[in-house]
Formats: sequence, C-alpha cells, structure tokens
Amino acid sequence: MQPRLGIQGPVLAWQDPWSGQVSDEIMRTGTGSIYLSQDPPPDGDKFVEALQGLGADFYVHHMMPGLEGHSALLREMTRSGMDVVLGNEYGNINGPWVEGTNRWDVPDEAIVEAARSGRLIGLLYDEPEHLQINAGQYRKDGWYPHWGATDGLSLEASYQQLVKSVSARTDHVRKLAEKQGLNPAQFPLVSEHVFPVMFHAKARAGMDLCPKVMKESFQALQLGTALGAAKQYGRSMWICADLWGPDIGSWFTRTSGFPGHSPEEFASALRMGYLMGPTHLFAENVDVLLHHQVGGFQKTAYGDVWEQFVKDFVPNHPLSWRHHEASPDIVLIHSDDSNYGQNARLYGNRELEPAESTRSVFAVWHLLSHGSIPAHGSCMHIPGYAFPRHELKQRVTPEQYPLLSGCAELPQTSMHNLFDPVNNAVVFDEHVRDEQLGNPNLIIVAGSRLSAWTLAALTRRAEEGAVVIIAAWLAPADRKQSRRYAGGGVWLVTDDFLSDDVREAAAPYLGTGDCWRQRFGEAEIRFYQGDPTGCTLHAEVSGMLK
Repeated sequence: MQPRLGIQGPVLAWQDPWSGQVSDEIMRTGTGSIYLSQDPPPDGDKFVEALQGLGADFYVHHMMPGLEGHSALLREMTRSGMDVVLGNEYGNINGPWVEGTNRWDVPDEAIVEAARSGRLIGLLYDEPEHLQINAGQYRKDGWYPHWGATDGLSLEASYQQLVKSVSARTDHVRKLAEKQGLNPAQFPLVSEHVFPVMFHAKARAGMDLCPKVMKESFQALQLGTALGAAKQYGRSMWICADLWGPDIGSWFTRTSGFPGHSPEEFASALRMGYLMGPTHLFAENVDVLLHHQVGGFQKTAYGDVWEQFVKDFVPNHPLSWRHHEASPDIVLIHSDDSNYGQNARLYGNRELEPAESTRSVFAVWHLLSHGSIPAHGSCMHIPGYAFPRHELKQRVTPEQYPLLSGCAELPQTSMHNLFDPVNNAVVFDEHVRDEQLGNPNLIIVAGSRLSAWTLAALTRRAEEGAVVIIAAWLAPADRKQSRRYAGGGVWLVTDDFLSDDVREAAAPYLGTGDCWRQRFGEAEIRFYQGDPTGCTLHAEVSGMLK
C-alpha cells in the first residue's frame, strides 16, 4: 500500500550525467531561456548513488529530444537497480514535434529499449493540459495544441477531439508493447497537471493522473479533482511535489521561483501528498535538494526535508489505504470544460467564446472552501495574483545563481499556501454513474453539460435523501422547480451558487472553516493550518494507519 517515492532530474543545476554538454545547448525549463549549468557535472553512478542515498526508488528522467545518453542511462538504471520514468518535457520545449501539435512523444524504439531493460515504470507527459490550452507556450511557428487542433468546434466536440487523440496515443503504446511481448501495464502513460482541468478527459482516454501540488495550486481543489477522476475511471494517481512557485525567501535558490516554496512548506506538502494514498510520489526537481561541488553532493535544507520524510515520516506512518478508496461526503459534478479562470482557449479552441456555465465551478469551490478559494478561478494564474518571484528576477542576474540564502534585500513572502477548508469533497464529471457516487450527503452540479444517466442518478439521490443543488441550465424542463422530499432530500435549482438559498442548503455539510478533511474508506485525515499563513499543515489521522 505504500507509495513509491522518486526524484525528478536536474534542469539547470548540472548537466545530465548521460548526455553531458547537450544539456547546456537546449532549453530545459519553461522560461524560454537556455540556462548554463551552475554546478560541475557529476558522473552517472555518483548521481544515482546520491539519489539512492536520499531514499528514492525511482528516477524521473528528462529525455533528450535527440535521445543522447538514453542507452547509457538505461545501463546505469539496470546496474543500480533503480527504476525510471521517461519524461517528454525537453522535447515539448525544443521539438521536434508530432505533426500538427506542440507535443514530443518518446520514440517507439526508445520505449522498447527502456521496457526491455526491466526498469521502465512510466511515460510522463509534462503539463499536457497547459500546452493544449496555451499552445504557443513553446512552439512559436503557429498554433498547434498538444493533442491537435480544435478551432471551429463546439466545446463538447473539442473535448471529444482531445479524448480521441489521447486514446489514439495510449492505444498505440499498448499495441507497441503487446507486439514486443511486453506488458503495457508496467509503463503507463502519466498525465502531469499544473492546472486542475482535463483530469477526467485524460483518465477517460486511458492515462494515469499526476496532479502537481504546491506550484500555484489550491491543494484541496487540485487533489479533490484528481481523486475523483482517478476513482471514476479506475486510473492510478501519482503526485508531483513541484518546488517551482511564486514565493521568495532566505532559502537556497537556483533561479527566480525555483524554489518558490519554503522548506517548511515542502515538508508539509510531502506529508499531505503521501496521506492522499498515491501510487507514486516524486519531487520536482533534484536541483533544489542537492548542490554538487568538487567534493561531491551536499544536501540543501530541502534535501534534509526530503530525507527526513522518506526515512522517518514514511516508515512511521504506514498507510492501509489507497487513493481510489476516497469516500466523499460532498460530490461536485461538472463537465470537464478546461476553464481554470482565464476564460479563453478552452481545449485550445481560439474561436470559442466560453459560456458563463464554464465558470460556474469557481463559485462552487468558493462556497465549499468557506470563501478561501477565489470565485473567479481554480489556480493562481488568474487576475489578482502578482508573484513575488518576478521582483527577484529583476534584482538578480542569471550569473549570480545559485543563492545560498536567497536575496537579502528582499523580504520572504508567503503568497502560496497549502490550506483551504474543504469538507471531504471530490469531483466527478458529467458521465458519472450512480454506483460510482458513493454516499455523499451533498451533491452540487455545475459546468456546461450533463449526461442523461447522471441526471437520472441525481434525481434518485434527491428522492432518497441527499441534497442536490443543480445549475438551472442543466435541469430538464420537468425538473426546473426546486422541491423537498419526504425522506429529507432536496432538489434545489439555482442560477447562482453563492445565493442565500444555496448557502443555507449547503451549510450543514460544509464543515468548519478551520479544517480540510478527506476520507478514504474508514480512514480520515484532518488538516489544520500549521501556521497563520497556511503555508504549513498540521495533520490528524484516524482509523487507518497500519
């Protein structure tokens, strides 16, 4: 039941040990710049030895688009007994791209070679939802969304086009593995998300899911959405503890925003992610955990945090549950409309004007979080947030990094935090069936569309005693009127999820404003603010540790 623990490779600290100088000749981050490595290059065996010394049992490797060092990497993984995940980020940034997209796929021959080594455990797709919506992030010669063009399509057709394209890729890798006599279940395609959108679409199309925590996310929203998608579609859920972020402070700093979270927040985020019961959890990136110098690797404060987590917290808190046992008291059902608050380019479609219905989910999360999550977006990449890291970028030149203790002229900030008081909520999409809902007391239905079978299930749930709050535009003609049932159930139709009648109906189920709660079967986790900013968490666990 224990999650597997891993670390993602360097992006600017030192050259990739197996491809060498090529690392400094391509863009390795999403900043649009080439960064020369800051530390002297380590040997591959010494690097893996350092990873294993930190307690990592798998390595997330950035594949070079030209496949430089691939075979040498696999030989080292085989020699050391460490498993590997192959990531596509460098190819996404630099190309060459799959025709008509901004996506780089690990080539078939590289997949087969890695799988035959016995060490391959996954193919990681870096922020594909971001690159579908913001298709011009890396590729500048046209508009080429990650999973193909959607211009001119309706919102639902755009969604279906993405599901079709992702399904084609998952089917291709499955057939490739089977043709080679390999087991495709041993190396799933994993969709790593910075924004809390398209989890359900990717899961429906056959990908495992990997929400990023920390970053610029609202944790209860990000994880509640991923938990629901993984549960509904029977996928594994990984977690990436991403140290890139908005804040600055007196901590070891590789570049502006990296890390953008304090060591204390990192410690809380690792424990939070672990308690969600993922199958895999990894840190992004090793650059922040280790500093390589002539005498070898030295741990930073972040490396100390990781080592304490792996070697102390995890052994002393063995889990008896997994993420798919999530048992919600509140279910939010909404179509996977891909709107995270910028209200544009849904599914990469530049011609579609987002309807108000695609924004309705923001008001629901504002309600569920006692106002902690904003009512106009589902992550910090929305109006109202100015990231302190930008000031650090203006003050410090690339040549001055790394900073051993941050920038003394700038105060430490805590814009990002981990705490939002949500009372055991998960998200299902518009295709969810009655038997998948569990036993929630409160069901809220938003978004742009709803399937007939989900509507039928909601009607039954209200009749049987649940409180169902549904958007007026989703209620059929014969269900437009709100009503109460003899068994205590409520069918409440609304065009405003922050109205007084909605607040009154939901209030008994929202919990308290000082606790974020998640339940997995008989296990319950209660998170409280560990400090006044909410950057750290205090967790209470009941009913489920071994």
